[in-house]
Amino acid sequence: MNAQKYVAEAIGTFWLTFAGCGSAVIAAGFPQVGIGLLGVALAFGLSVVTMAYAIGHISGCHLNPAVTVGLAAGGRFPAGQILPYVVAQVIGAVVASAVLYVIASGTAGFDLAKGFASNGYGEHSPGHYNMVVCFITEVVMTMMFLFIIMGSTHGKAPAGFAPLAIGLALVMIHLVSIPVTNTSVNPARSTGPALFVGGWALAQLWMFWVAPLIGGVLGGVIYRWLSADPTGVVEGR
Repeated sequence: MNAQKYVAEAIGTFWLTFAGCGSAVIAAGFPQVGIGLLGVALAFGLSVVTMAYAIGHISGCHLNPAVTVGLAAGGRFPAGQILPYVVAQVIGAVVASAVLYVIASGTAGFDLAKGFASNGYGEHSPGHYNMVVCFITEVVMTMMFLFIIMGSTHGKAPAGFAPLAIGLALVMIHLVSIPVTNTSVNPARSTGPALFVGGWALAQLWMFWVAPLIGGVLGGVIYRWLSADPTGVVEGR
């Protein structure tokens, strides 16, 4: 059964990266009908909602190394499964970025120098926020994301609504932090586009692994401490 879980995670992370980053690269600034910041935020959130209903019963639908590590820190996920989940998630994100590159490069106006939805700080932050501010933002946003995931998937939470709470949380996170870091809170999502942009994106990728992982652990640990019965659902979402 483990193989099915890993494939589900790869497919789910593919969808999150392709739909979310694709909305930013292809549709966000499209002349006259561009979806803008709100549209990109909704795309990321909806990708999680749809996959949570599709594969939540198979793999728990983490789609994110920070979520997997955070759930383990919160006592919801076995530590021995972290590495294969993370590998599957990164593979899914890289394949999604490759497919997105093929599609996006089909227009004459395509330019990797525009960032290809990569995350960055300093001069590569959409709002030119400095490194410290971007680091804090990623830690706090991921911490709250994990807190919401832990709470909404708890055994005593209203049944069936966790995907909506988690997806809406991701929309809110993007609405706040797209101007700051272009929003990561997900090391796999950050890795895919960075591999194609190279240069500065790869040089700054460390932050979008370190900060989300720290935030994920904090969110998991805080909820585990706060809740009298933190374990709730074993697999996560």
